[in-house]
Amino acid sequence: MDVKAIQPDDSEEIKEVEPCGPVCRKPIQRVNQPLCIVMVGLPARGKTCICMKLARYLRWIGFKTNAVNVGEYRRRAVGVQMPSSFFRRDNKEAMALRKTVALDALSDVYKWLIKEDGDIIVFDATNTTRERRALILEYLIPKGIKVMFVESICEDAAIIEQNIKDVKVNSPDYKDLNSEVAIDDFQQRIEHYREAYEPLTVEYDGARSFIQIFDVGQRFLVNKIQGHRQTRIVYYLMNLHIRPRTIFLTRHGESMCNMTGKIGGNADLSDNGREYSKKLGEFMASMRESLPGLKVWTSYLKRTVQTAEVAGLNYEKWKALDELDAGQCDGLSYEEIQERFPEEFAKRDQDKYNYRYPMGESYRDLVQRLEPVIMELERQNNVLVICHQAVMRCIQAYFLDKDEASLPYLNCPLHTVVKLTPSAYNPELEQLKFDIGAVDTHRPKPKKVTVNRSTSEALMTVPAHY
Repeated sequence: MDVKAIQPDDSEEIKEVEPCGPVCRKPIQRVNQPLCIVMVGLPARGKTCICMKLARYLRWIGFKTNAVNVGEYRRRAVGVQMPSSFFRRDNKEAMALRKTVALDALSDVYKWLIKEDGDIIVFDATNTTRERRALILEYLIPKGIKVMFVESICEDAAIIEQNIKDVKVNSPDYKDLNSEVAIDDFQQRIEHYREAYEPLTVEYDGARSFIQIFDVGQRFLVNKIQGHRQTRIVYYLMNLHIRPRTIFLTRHGESMCNMTGKIGGNADLSDNGREYSKKLGEFMASMRESLPGLKVWTSYLKRTVQTAEVAGLNYEKWKALDELDAGQCDGLSYEEIQERFPEEFAKRDQDKYNYRYPMGESYRDLVQRLEPVIMELERQNNVLVICHQAVMRCIQAYFLDKDEASLPYLNCPLHTVVKLTPSAYNPELEQLKFDIGAVDTHRPKPKKVTVNRSTSEALMTVPAHY
């Protein structure tokens, strides 16, 4: 991997204000200049895939992020299934219309970032000429919006062919068209773009922030990266790949604490939990031939380690995969928390994502802790993650693009394997439920969350346990 040196610039103003005490009512506030990430590259180079993954990651780590696809604006303006001749550089009428469409999209970028107080937006289009990129800079920079370019350069014929088949042929531009006709037309469109293509260069664009990605991550060129956000973006992009793979997520087998309704702790598996672990091992053994190089990750807590060992799996322990730290409430049941800390119990129900247990963690804290795990999941091929309820919620929320309000309430039952197959857009998800009994640990949000609620109201959604 060839990586040019990153040149950090700490001129970006970042102010962090974190509330004191166990309750983190609001996310950490960052005062940043709004940022527009501008995609660059020929069609079928994976730009939209990169755009969607990047926007999803930035939302997951807490930035208010959006994405704008200029192709959608063009389709609304002139309709779908425009012939490849529409994209010829000597088609003056079409070129004027495409410029108008780009300006309409940029207007919405400005409105969302400035008027709706967004943090980051991804501008998804080819932007293959210096003229078009200059138009973007001239429109955004005077409005106080920072610009960073992300260029995907690919000359690997196999990757391009697969991109055309998997993505473009199924796009609205080619809906209901014969596959061969669609592919031929799209290849002609690519050639029209290629005739006018002017890649980013250090000589011409050296004053700009950009990263060039060559052949889907085989090599990178990074230039003038400025501040915390751009550094994280570059780090994320340098960990992506599009090789076929499968990610399996499962909680540990049922534990003794699960049976008694206690949260956290470091308990052993129950008999049912051990039985599930055996079945999990048999299931993974049956999949071995289709999962070359499978890696198995666990937390440092006994219940995940025991699950892997009973399953007969070689595993690697990650401290980052430990369950959300419940602090002073660790090892207590919901009934005991309501009895001892009724005010804390109510505050958590009011804002479960941001609430931090006394001397413990919040879901927001857990997401930050899990970021290295997500990075490694993006780097790896086939992986089985044996983890915990809150951890599994956070990982699923990343892949499924769930927001902060829904993340803490995702249902992740025991003795169930979630099979994730990443794809260009949304990953395929399949739940595999094993027929082995286990208690239900899912607690939906109660209707009444005020501090003065009754005990019965507070415990209304607590699942049954032994």
